[in-house]
Amino acid sequence: MNAVMLAVTNAGHQIFRTNVGKVRTPDGRFFNTGLPKGHCDLYGFRPDGQIFYIETKLHPRRPTKEQRQFMLAMISKGAAAGVAYTVEEALKIVEWPKGYREIMEGALRYGL
Repeated sequence: MNAVMLAVTNAGHQIFRTNVGKVRTPDGRFFNTGLPKGHCDLYGFRPDGQIFYIETKLHPRRPTKEQRQFMLAMISKGAAAGVAYTVEEALKIVEWPKGYREIMEGALRYGL
C-alpha cells in the first residue's frame, strides 16, 4: 500500500489512505470511522479532477462482496476504481485508459 501511495504521488496525483470499520477505544467505547463498508483502502484525485479508488490486495486475496459493490457504484458515478495487486495495476486504475472501465467492471462483477 505504501509503495502504491508513493508511486501515485510521484506520478503527480493526490492520494489518501482510509480506514474502514470500528475499533474499541481503551475505555471500552467503539469508534466508527464513518466510511461505508466496502470503501477502498486508497482514494484520490488526478490533476484534472478525476477521482479514483484503489483497493489494494496481496495474492491470493480477493475483494469482498461489499468492496466489489462499492467500486462498481463509484464507477457508475464516473470515478475510476479497481483492485490492484501491484503498483503497476494501481497506476493503471489512476490513468484509467480507454476500455479499462469495461475490463474492471467485468472483473468486479465476477469476483476477479
